[in-house]
Amino acid sequence: MMRKRSKIALGMIGGGLWGLLLVGGPQWLGFGYIPAPLALPAALLAPGLFLVAVIGFLAQRRFFDDAIIDGEPFTHGSPEEIAQRVLANTVEQLVLALAIWPFVALTLGGAVAISLGLGFTLMRVVFWLGYLISPPLRALGFAGTFYPTLVAAVWSILIWV
Repeated sequence: MMRKRSKIALGMIGGGLWGLLLVGGPQWLGFGYIPAPLALPAALLAPGLFLVAVIGFLAQRRFFDDAIIDGEPFTHGSPEEIAQRVLANTVEQLVLALAIWPFVALTLGGAVAISLGLGFTLMRVVFWLGYLISPPLRALGFAGTFYPTLVAAVWSILIWV
C-alpha cells in the first residue's frame, strides 16, 4: 500500500511543479499583459471543449447501448462509469477555476489565465487516461489541474496585497 501512495505522491509533486510552470512560465518568458476580459474567454475555451468531449462520449454510449439508454447506472469500472467520474471531477475543478481565474487574470495577467486553461485541459486528459491505465497518472492529472489553480490563487493574493 505504501508503494502505491509513493507513486501517487510523485504524481502530486509533479502537479505542484506543473502549477509553478503554468503560473510562472508566462511571467518568466516576458509575455505581455493581456487584459482579463480578452484572456478569460480564451482561457476557458479548451476546458469547455473538454467538457463537450466527455459529455458527448457519455451521450453516444447511452444512445447506442440499450442497457443504459434510459439512464440506468453505469456498470462499476466500465469506461462509461469512469467517464462519469471524470466529468464530475472536471465540473468541480472548473467551478474552482471560474471562481479564481478571473482574479488571477486581473492580477497576474491574461497570459497566465490562458496558460492555466491549456494546462487544465492537458491534465484532464492525463486524469482520464490515468483512470483507465494507472493511479499515479490519475494523481498527476488531478494535481496538475488542482495545484495550478491553487498556486495561481496564492501568487495572485501575494501580488495583490
